[in-house]
Amino acid sequence: MQNIDEREQWNQRYSSDEYFFGLEPNEFLRSQSYRLSPGQKVLAIADGEGRNGVWLASLGLDVLSVDISPIALEKAQRLAASRGVTITTEVADLASWDWGVERFDVIVAIFIQFAGPDLRTLIFQRLQDSLKTGGLLLLQGYTPKQLELKTGGPPYIENMYTAQLLRESFSKMEILHLVEYEAVLSEGVGHSGMSALISLVSRK
Repeated sequence: MQNIDEREQWNQRYSSDEYFFGLEPNEFLRSQSYRLSPGQKVLAIADGEGRNGVWLASLGLDVLSVDISPIALEKAQRLAASRGVTITTEVADLASWDWGVERFDVIVAIFIQFAGPDLRTLIFQRLQDSLKTGGLLLLQGYTPKQLELKTGGPPYIENMYTAQLLRESFSKMEILHLVEYEAVLSEGVGHSGMSALISLVSRK
């Protein structure tokens, strides 16, 4: 379970005027824009300071951006205002938040690897439940090799993803894209340098 101490930890990370993960959307997410349509209801989980949610809103999507840090979400709203778009934000502990059922057309989960195995299992189930039939999951994370590269993410191998883990976790969904690869990330100070990545697109 996330708690007040974790919320404070994330608040401290986001307390600077700078945007910890930068202002631009994740490159994998940007590459999937052709799968998205204006008016779709999209959930961006652990969206932090809003770089991904604000970009999604700029495409005409109806965005709900959730994060455990109220400071991050305040910055997300400022970013949205500066870009002339609107997003809905909600402070949420993903372990106890009411995700709803058949609620979203798209769920975006970019680097949510604060979640250890137990919380990850819960999150993966909840996001499948809350997707509408035909809805899309867009997910990116790190593979175990990231622990050697040390260019972002938590230093816990149990929090990393493998293709087998994702294939098993989303076995009830249609996997449209599942690739492990290495690439240079430049996402603020949070993700910077050669990174060991895995990307998934699946449809309910």
